[in-house]
Amino acid sequence: MSRPAWSLYAYQLIEPDEQLDLFACQEIRVHLVARQLELGGSADRTLCGTLLPAQPRWSGVPSTVYRDRRLCPLCKAILEAQRKGTRPVWPEL
Repeated sequence: MSRPAWSLYAYQLIEPDEQLDLFACQEIRVHLVARQLELGGSADRTLCGTLLPAQPRWSGVPSTVYRDRRLCPLCKAILEAQRKGTRPVWPEL
């Protein structure tokens, strides 16, 4: 069975650990990262542009990610826009 052009498989989830990294998001949020790095893109940033932690804990993205209250709202908006094939509409924070 072929994979659709867009799928959650294209991303990885970064989960926070006990010690929040000084250079990453200072909130307890999970962020998304593109699994396939793009030429000309920033390899050290999440989907929303936040710096990656020094030692990120990677995992696959479950289909329940949309219900996870810890999911970064900007990562979620970008993910939804990419799924629909449109430009992101930034949520009110």
